[in-house]
Order: sequence, then structure tokens, then C-alpha cells
Amino acid sequence: MNHKPLGPTAVELPEIGLGTWDYRAGPDVLRAGLDAGALFVDTAESYGSEPVVADALRGLRQRVFLATKASRHHLDAAGVRAAAERSLRQLRTGWIDLYQIHEPNPAVPVEETLDAMERLVDAGLVRFIGVSNFTVPELERARMAMSKHPIVSNQVRYNLADRSIEDGLLSYCQAHQITVIAYSPLGRELPRLLDCDPRGLLASAARETGKSIPQVALNWCLYHDGVVTIPKGNSAEHLLDNCGASGWRLSPDQFRQLEEGILFRRRNMLDSMLRRYIPGWVAPFLKTCVRRLPPALRRHVN
Repeated sequence: MNHKPLGPTAVELPEIGLGTWDYRAGPDVLRAGLDAGALFVDTAESYGSEPVVADALRGLRQRVFLATKASRHHLDAAGVRAAAERSLRQLRTGWIDLYQIHEPNPAVPVEETLDAMERLVDAGLVRFIGVSNFTVPELERARMAMSKHPIVSNQVRYNLADRSIEDGLLSYCQAHQITVIAYSPLGRELPRLLDCDPRGLLASAARETGKSIPQVALNWCLYHDGVVTIPKGNSAEHLLDNCGASGWRLSPDQFRQLEEGILFRRRNMLDSMLRRYIPGWVAPFLKTCVRRLPPALRRHVN
């Protein structure tokens, strides 16, 4: 497993981690990923997966880089402390390696949130502070709010079909030593990613490299400086396949063909805001509707 630096720190992260959003398997599946070298697990208080992560980490806690997130509803000073303490209990650990703001909440000044997070670092409960789903202006304000500790990461959606962060956010993070933790690096689901590949470029690259299509798609993300990925897998087979995306690189020509040939989109501000604030109960209905669209239309809502 290859590693990349975590922001400006001396810590090296496995470039393939284990995402646990909508995770439906047990601890043994996560354990298979850990045994394969993906010693970086990302969860969140809102995922409901912290207890199963704790089970998977039994006996391995010292070796695993553990990340979790505070919900946007718990970003006031008291809420941050309470959320962190709940996560520590759920994860059955004495410290969180990376504590992240899950998404901005305009009702709570980010300065208040980050001051509370810095206090957690000072207390030894958290090692590093990160954010998630932050735009460049939000990230700049967060950076300016820090008095003692840096923002080391920004967890955002990034994959071959959704390259919204390439409109300035990726380069901003690279320039300021902020690691991009790419979630949904295979798209919402692999068939949706393949909708954006009518020429079969992923399959062609997979044949040339002797790798699987998911491994090729993940390796495209990892080709970028300062980017690590946290794909989800609900079976040991999928997790082990994901781990096989590390330890090699696409050739420059293969990267270019995917870069230029996959049909992608970049979300505008209105699109991003709608997705940020859409009620949770609406998402399953929308997902069902999108799956029924023909591929030519479906690719526009990846």
C-alpha cells in the first residue's frame, strides 16, 4: 500500500482508506481491508457505523489512523465537545486521529467550532483537525480561524465523472498542503460511473494494466498530488479489490485518455447548495428515480 503525507504533518496516510457511509457489513469485512494495508478508516457520528468500526479495530487501534466527523447540527462549542465525547465512547478509543466538521453550518460561526476543536487537540482527545464539503471561501475562513493547529484535510466528492473540485478547490488544497480525502471515488455506484464512459475507456485501461475497472478508476484519483481515497465496500472481495488500486500508477497516456474521454460534470454553486440542504428523507426517492433514467440522462446527475 502506498502512502501520502497528511497535510503539513509528519503522518503518512494509506492512499486507499475504508469509507463507512451506508456501510451494511460487519467488522470482519472491515478487518479484511485493514489486513490488506488500508489502515485508515473514516466514519462519522451521523453514519451509525462507529460501533462496527470499533469492533473491527479491536487489537489494532495503535496501527490504524481513525477519522470521524461532527454533524453540522453539533458545531457550537458545547456541541463539538459533546459530539467528540460520544464518538470516543462509540469508537471505544481514547483519541481520534482526525476530527472533521462534516459540513459547514452558516448558523454557527466556524471560528467557534474550530476553537472548540483546537481545545480537543490541546486536551489530547484529537490529533488533527479537518473539514468536509468546504468550498474555497469556506476553507480560507477556516484556515484563518486556526490559532494553534492547521487544517490538514478537506473531505470532498471526487471521481472521474464528478470533477467539481477542479474548479479551484483542488489546486487551493494542493497549494496550502491540505490533503484531499476523496469520497465516492467510484461515483455514487459503479454503473453510474460507467454511464459516463460510452467509449469503454475504463475497460480498455483495465485490460492494458491487468487491473479491474474499479482499480483503474481509483488509480486515476490517486494520480493527483495530495489526494487519497476512501471507497466503501460491503464485501471483503470489494475491499480487497479496492486495495489493489494502490502500489502502481496509470501511464501518462492512460491517464490522459481517461481525463479527456470520460464524460464528466462540474457542479455549479446552485447545484452544490441544493445537494447540501436537501432533506435526508428525499434522497432514497431521488436515487430510485435516477436509476430509472436512460444512461444518456443519468450521467448528467452523477
